[in-house]
Amino acid sequence: MRVSAEQNRIVMIEGKKTLWLEPWGKDAFRVRMTGEAMMDPQDWALTEPVEDCRMEVSVEEVDTTDPWYATREYTQYHQSGKIYTAVNGKIKAVINPEGWISYYNQKGELLTEEYWRNRNRINRYCTSLRIDARELKPLPGSTDYELTLRFEAYDDEKIFGMGQYQDRHLDKKGATLELAHRNSQSSVPFMISSRGYGFLWNNPAIGTATFAANRTEWHAKSTKKLDYYIVAGDTPFDLEERYADATGHSPMMPEYGLGYWQCKLRYRTQEELLTVAREHKRRGLPMDAIVVDFFHWTRQGEFKFEPRDWPDPEAMVKELRELGIEPVVSVWPTIDERSENFGEMSGKGYLVAPDRGMAYHMSWMGNTVFYDATHPDAQQFVWEKCRENYYDKGIRCFWLDEAEPEYGPYDFDNYRYYAGPALQCSNVYPLGYVKGFYDGLKAAGETEILSLVRCAWAGSQKYGALTWSGDIHSSFRAMREQLQAGLSMGVAGIPWWTSDIGGFIGGDIRDPYFKELLVRWFAWGAFCPVFRMHGERSPWYEREQEFIDGVRQLTSGQDNEVWSFGEENYEILKKFLFIRERMRPYIRECMKQASETGAPVMRPLFFDFPGDGKAWEVEDVYMFGPDLLVAPVMEEGLREREVYLPAGCKWTDAGTGAVYEGGRSVIVPAPLDIIPVFVREGRECPVYE
Repeated sequence: MRVSAEQNRIVMIEGKKTLWLEPWGKDAFRVRMTGEAMMDPQDWALTEPVEDCRMEVSVEEVDTTDPWYATREYTQYHQSGKIYTAVNGKIKAVINPEGWISYYNQKGELLTEEYWRNRNRINRYCTSLRIDARELKPLPGSTDYELTLRFEAYDDEKIFGMGQYQDRHLDKKGATLELAHRNSQSSVPFMISSRGYGFLWNNPAIGTATFAANRTEWHAKSTKKLDYYIVAGDTPFDLEERYADATGHSPMMPEYGLGYWQCKLRYRTQEELLTVAREHKRRGLPMDAIVVDFFHWTRQGEFKFEPRDWPDPEAMVKELRELGIEPVVSVWPTIDERSENFGEMSGKGYLVAPDRGMAYHMSWMGNTVFYDATHPDAQQFVWEKCRENYYDKGIRCFWLDEAEPEYGPYDFDNYRYYAGPALQCSNVYPLGYVKGFYDGLKAAGETEILSLVRCAWAGSQKYGALTWSGDIHSSFRAMREQLQAGLSMGVAGIPWWTSDIGGFIGGDIRDPYFKELLVRWFAWGAFCPVFRMHGERSPWYEREQEFIDGVRQLTSGQDNEVWSFGEENYEILKKFLFIRERMRPYIRECMKQASETGAPVMRPLFFDFPGDGKAWEVEDVYMFGPDLLVAPVMEEGLREREVYLPAGCKWTDAGTGAVYEGGRSVIVPAPLDIIPVFVREGRECPVYE
């Protein structure tokens, strides 16, 4: 192995493998390794210009007085005999003569180190296992590799972030996570550790991340190179800010993103949608956005209103804007074989291609193929159709659904993109999808850009991606899972997040269980980054099926407006609509902080109270911005709940006015019309009147 310091980069060469370690902005390193003659140039998420930092490199000779170092086994494989140390601000990398890397903070405390199990005495874990930390195994007959990267495990370590997974656990220690997108699952592979570092797996390949008791392991089934980013910081906020510097900051949230969004499956006609908007305003209720959901179009892939049911979109947009409501239009990336655009898109290579078998990816409501959102020209093509048929009619906010994309089945080894085989790059799809609309809107002169997207990857935030948690079930269990999903997305660098209030699948508006669930979820929604009602509301299939020119028209579903669940519940929901309005100035400041620093809007307690050990363990309450602690009620029939209040300040119960000393748990009342919210000492924020 040969090690050298070259032009602000440490280079290690062993056989055909070359590794680069270099500073990547403040307090961070980027590490890349290839088995080819040239390093793959793809930057994936690390596309932002970062501060030019010069690392300090020192070299220490290894003490070779031990007879071991004169043995043939050592000299044959480990020729450097030197320890290289590189320092970039608050992070230090130490490269052992065998080639494995340890990372320390500026205090000299070990953050993490590679898992290396070889039979050499210079390794403190000297064993006969012969397991290396970095494995690039060639896939026969190709220039592709199966990749595994291993780090040591630590009993005291807690791991947070990684995107959105449907389970209850905020702390990912002990979890195995699929690095792949699915409906309701978003793989955003940035994590922060309680040991004081952040780590980005800068690779959109299909694989797994395992945070086991014996080791941490990252795996890609097929890739060109190893690529990761590691950053040190004194606080979780430091880590988020450095990460945002490297992958992109979210823009400032548009004003209409701060209020209430009305949505359902679905408003069948233009008149049906306008009737709801008019009634909402007649009742004096605030509403910032309303959604024209899927299948308002002629055919999938034609990206335009069906003229019988949506006869005058310009007039609709004009009236909504006069009411102070932003219209949002759903776009799907599915292209029906009967679409007027199918032939041209197929001929130009704008569709995702199969390596074998039939080309169709979905058969619901038509035989369809996903367009290739990794192809710049395909992005432009889709935007131009949406510009002509939507934007030119006044639409400026889009709902980019099916963004994983939702393959049926998820046979990633059978799909191929402009950017490469799906196994190598599938996770970048939602980023390309939202980027196409961001670029188009920006070129059209828009300065406030937001797209509601059903998936994200590292860097999606810089394109104005508002993610939501997909087609989740209408149950208290699912509600509890969405709490950690939203917090994990924030930690993973995606600050704009929402869920379908009440859940999407299975909510019967006549069922008392669902009505209670909806009220509790609605109250929590008022304290999420975006406050948005949605759901199919069973039994939606009771409505009569219709066809226009042989194209099936999806039904409207049951009612989903705040007055649809009984008069008593209506009064509660109305109460939270106005609570959200009173908090608008506060939420605007939270969004500004998120844009400028990368700080999550909703975040675990340890962000604001890193010195409180208990704050790293609590998973059922969270901070909404710097001043409010929110404790959602996520169990049926519960009318009080226990809340942990972090140490270091006093807390005022916004509902009762009671003041509590921090550093302890309290039992507080939680009647159906109250979500427990606490205001931090010395701060003011209007919640309950």
